Amino acid sequence: MSNLSSLLTTALRCPITGSPLTQIGDTLVSTSKGPNGESYSYAIDEGIPLMLATEATIIPA
Repeated sequence: MSNLSSLLTTALRCPITGSPLTQIGDTLVSTSKGPNGESYSYAIDEGIPLMLATEATIIPA
């Protein structure tokens, strides 16, 4: 599991919702819902967050 520094996670924002992210395991999860009530998650690969909107995984409401 890759633990990102708290300074980095504080600075990162979801590229879709603009909300802060929280780390859960090897993913970052948006703290606000999208337009259809869904959340978004982003993988962390070898300590590097993959923050492209096209790479987001939708977490249904």
